Amino acid sequence: MNIYNSLTRKIEKFTPNEEKTVRMYTCGPTVYHYAHIGNLRTYIFEDILEKGLEYLGYDVLRVMNVTDVGHLENDSDDGEDKMQKSAEREKKSAYEIADFYEREFFTDCAKLNIRKPSVVERATKHIDTYIEMIQRLLQTGYAYESNGNIYFDVTKSNNYYQLSGKNPDELYVGVRETVEEDKSKRNPGDFGLWFTVSKFANQEMKWDSPWGVGYPGWHIECSGISYKYLGEYLDIHCGGVDNIFPHHTNEIAQSEAFLGHKWCNYWVHGEHLNDSTGKMSKSKGDFLTVNLLEEKGYNPLAYRYFCLNSHYRNQLVFSYDALEGAQNAYNKLRQKIKQLDRTPDLHESKIDYYKDKFKEAISNDLNTSSMITVVYDVIKDEELTDFTKLYLIEDFDKVLSLGLIEEEKSINEDTETMILKKIEERNIAKKNKDYETADKIREELFDKGIRLIDGRDKTTYEII
Repeated sequence: MNIYNSLTRKIEKFTPNEEKTVRMYTCGPTVYHYAHIGNLRTYIFEDILEKGLEYLGYDVLRVMNVTDVGHLENDSDDGEDKMQKSAEREKKSAYEIADFYEREFFTDCAKLNIRKPSVVERATKHIDTYIEMIQRLLQTGYAYESNGNIYFDVTKSNNYYQLSGKNPDELYVGVRETVEEDKSKRNPGDFGLWFTVSKFANQEMKWDSPWGVGYPGWHIECSGISYKYLGEYLDIHCGGVDNIFPHHTNEIAQSEAFLGHKWCNYWVHGEHLNDSTGKMSKSKGDFLTVNLLEEKGYNPLAYRYFCLNSHYRNQLVFSYDALEGAQNAYNKLRQKIKQLDRTPDLHESKIDYYKDKFKEAISNDLNTSSMITVVYDVIKDEELTDFTKLYLIEDFDKVLSLGLIEEEKSINEDTETMILKKIEERNIAKKNKDYETADKIREELFDKGIRLIDGRDKTTYEII
C-alpha cells in the first residue's frame, strides 16, 4: 500500500507497527446538526481506505469519536457552543440533540454504504480519561493553569508545526484569523485542555475536575479516545484537510507529550467538496444533505459513485448537473451488470489478473477511479464468462460498496400496510410536537429494515 502522508508531504509505502494489523482513527461528527454531503465525502474516503486495507489482507481496527460535548468554534472562548446553540434553537436538551443527530448521521452513512467503525465512542463518556491525560501534562510541564483554565504550552512541543507547515508568526493573535487573543495564555498559539472559566455560564455540559467544574477543550477528546481503544501507537489518523490545523496539529502535540514518544506515523486527509460558492458549510442555510438529494430523486449511492470518480486528495466541485451525470452512469453500470447471465460457469484463468489490477489501484494512493475502471474492464472482457464477471464485480464491491449486484428488495402487502400506518402515526406525533414518539417510530421501523425518508411534502420509505 502506497499512501500520501500529510506529515511528510509525499506518497510513502505503508508499514504498520504490527505486520498485518492496522490501528486507524478517524475524527467523527459533531452531532449538533445534520451532516452535509461535504462532510460525508470524507467518511466515504475513509470507508474506502478501511475496506481497501482489508482487501489487501490487513486486519483493521478503526475507532471513531462522536463529539457530543459542547464544542467551541475555536481555541479561545469567543466562539459559540454548537451543541448549546442547537439545543436552544430546537428547545431540547444538549443530550437530546446529540441522540437525534447521531442517529441521523449513521442513517446517512447507511444510505451511502459507509460501514460503522469497529468502535464508536461519545466524547462525553470519557471525561476521566481526559482528566488523566491533562494531569500528566501538568506534572511534566507541558500544560499550565491560568485564570482557572488549563492550557497546553506549544513552545514545549517538538516539531509542532510539521503537520501544518505553519510558523509562529502566523499565530500572533491566535490559531485562526477570527480568534481574538486569549489574555490567559502564555503564548498566542497555546490551546485549551480544560475550561472552568467560560463565557458560557449556563452551559449544560459540565463536569467535576481537579480544577473545578468545567468542560474539556475540543482536541483532547480524540487523543483520549484513541489512547483508550488503540493504545500508545497509532498507524493511520484520517480526517478532512480542515482538521490539519489546529485540530490534528494539537492532537499530535498533546498525545506525544503525554506518551513520551511518536504517536502516529501516517496522516491521511481528504479534500473539500465545494459548490459554486466555495467550501460547503452548515452555516450557509439550506445546506446539501443526503435527504435533500433523495427528495430531488437522487440515489445516495449515485453520490458515492460521484465521489469515487475523483481522487480523495483532489477538491471536487458539486453541481446537480454533475450528480445527474454520475447517476446516469451509475444506473447504466448497474443495468449492464443486471443483464449478465447468472448461470454458474466460473473460469479462473484471469481472476488473479483482475484482482491484481484492483489491488494495484488500491495501492496507488487509493485510486478509486482506477478501481471503477477495472470493473468496466471486467464487463468488457469477452474472454470472461458472465458468471466470472459477476464473481469479480462482487469481490470488488467489497471495497467500492456501490451495491452493484444487489437484487431489488420487496415487501408483502401486509408489511406495506403496517409501514403506512406507522408513517401516519409518526406524522400525527410530529404535528403534536411529540418528537420522542416520532423518533421511536422511526427507530422501530429502522430496526425492521425499513428506512423512512422525510420529504418536503410527504414521508416515503425504502427497504434496507
